[in-house]
Amino acid sequence: MEMKRATSLVLVSAMAAGLLAGCGSGGAQQSGDVSSTAESTASATSEAATQDTTESAATADTQAAAAEKPEVSHDEEMTFEIYDAAANYQGEQTGWFAKVLKDNLNIKVNIIAPQVAGDAVYQTRASSGNLGDIVILDGTQFNDCLSAGLVKDISADIYKYPNLAAYKKQIDVFNESLDGIQKGQIYGIPCQMTDTSPLTYSGTLVYSAPLLRWDRYKEIGEPDIKDLDGLLDALEAIHKAHPKNDKGDPEYPLSLWADWDGGDGMIGIANVVQLTTWYGEKIKGSAILKSDNTFTPLTDKNASYYKMLQFLNHAYQRGLVDPDSGTQDWNSVMTKISNGQIDLMWYNWQRGFWNSLDRLHNGTAYTFIPVDDQTYYTDSDTYFGSGRVWGIGSQVDDEKYQRILDFLDWYASPDGLRFQHDGIKDFNYTVGSDGKLTVINDNALMDNLPVPEEYGGGGYNDGNNQINQWICDAICTDPTTGEPYNKDYWASFLEDQNKGTMEEWSKKFDATDATDWMKKNGKLLVSPNVPYTVKSDDADMSVIRNQVNQSVCDYSWKMVFAKSDKEFDQMWDAMTEELNGFGFETLYQFDCDNYQGQVDAKIEAAKEAQ
Repeated sequence: MEMKRATSLVLVSAMAAGLLAGCGSGGAQQSGDVSSTAESTASATSEAATQDTTESAATADTQAAAAEKPEVSHDEEMTFEIYDAAANYQGEQTGWFAKVLKDNLNIKVNIIAPQVAGDAVYQTRASSGNLGDIVILDGTQFNDCLSAGLVKDISADIYKYPNLAAYKKQIDVFNESLDGIQKGQIYGIPCQMTDTSPLTYSGTLVYSAPLLRWDRYKEIGEPDIKDLDGLLDALEAIHKAHPKNDKGDPEYPLSLWADWDGGDGMIGIANVVQLTTWYGEKIKGSAILKSDNTFTPLTDKNASYYKMLQFLNHAYQRGLVDPDSGTQDWNSVMTKISNGQIDLMWYNWQRGFWNSLDRLHNGTAYTFIPVDDQTYYTDSDTYFGSGRVWGIGSQVDDEKYQRILDFLDWYASPDGLRFQHDGIKDFNYTVGSDGKLTVINDNALMDNLPVPEEYGGGGYNDGNNQINQWICDAICTDPTTGEPYNKDYWASFLEDQNKGTMEEWSKKFDATDATDWMKKNGKLLVSPNVPYTVKSDDADMSVIRNQVNQSVCDYSWKMVFAKSDKEFDQMWDAMTEELNGFGFETLYQFDCDNYQGQVDAKIEAAKEAQ
């Protein structure tokens, strides 16, 4: 699963696009596992079909080229080094996915993960001239590596590979957005492209929203939650009734982790950055895009970074925060979720570590619980990519280059996508006489179930794909089934999952799913997907950004554990004063200017769709 996503900036109402008012300096401040219905599946499939029809002429010329795909020998085992900004694991891929790569392509992959090794590994490897055989980078960093000669021109070969050629439009448009390359040159392959459209939102639950366990919520009387204080009241009532889980382990309303801080170009602690989307705002760098499409500084007390940081502090003041928060990593939190020790989730994919069909049926699954004063931001489907990019290192020799292209084409193939998004046949799913798929062992990830020996044995989660990034998103349609790769859109799953938890939830909230509720109640803001690469910092701006981010992170964690509102505000004011001393206003204006083009592109895309 993908733990962190690239962000987009302009907020467009589900009904119409707002008008951009520009960067204001006053009052400032900031910023997988989906369930579905038959209706939304039909809509997504219809849009995909329409998109395929309109683009068929544009992609016809790639088919002839794809027929020229060179024959590549797999006789010799080969190891690829992957520099991977998305990975939460460093080292050689092991377990069942390693066996899949060995059996299908006779390769091994060794992952270099800056999230594990630290940011210095990027500078060290880049300065050597060899970042990796394969690189997976955020867009701005990819642009820098292109300029530095660290990634290879793949223009002459990419469309000889049919599964990559199927995404020619998206790949071409993305590469045209890169700096300093000629039209027709291809250096990067966007991550998580879709076959839907730039304005489609296919999900039935946005990336971040409050999720509570349905039986716990019912037990406290199914309260209507008006605001964040009401959410804390609900969490406090749940905690009072359930201080320990069924195994006798401590249960916590909230559990936080620090190892994602600073990633994806963010400023501030990750647990706060993502929660700002509950109020229709999105952080990018030091600027926050508000729901009226104006920017405000992160330091604005009236904006969402302050609001959500204070929410976590109020939770702490009420004794609702896991005492390990701030010192533990994501893997520790993941284990606690799987053990039923956490009351509040806020990422849609976190449900994969607890929800199963059995729990959906018996009412113990986690589901979206609306908070009245919230309006939820989401990016549309990642048609042109998520913001991260695949590339091939410039130093690879011809033999390895061909093997890498062969791997990338397999990775974008129906066979490869099944392994990435669905798992192992007859272990994670079965194939019916009609060719449709049905989920089995849906607790394989959360319970680390033992894998069949033919796939190398070991635990399923232990051997899961540690690359943690995809060329094609799970919402893409599997041509062999006519359904998305995402199991939550399968007809068999929909029939099964709409019992128990979701059946009761639908009756209470008069909606088929969370997105349906948000649309009906005017609570959804969708941002179009557009290809756009922001420019990187120069040396002076990089110094300011690093100082600002370190200060915001350090102060934010202290503020989470402040003993009173007075102490919290004193820390906030001290942080703001320190940031101003570092040149925060200069950084803020740079970020506003830097993202203006992306804002304009998103607004234009929304206008064209009307």
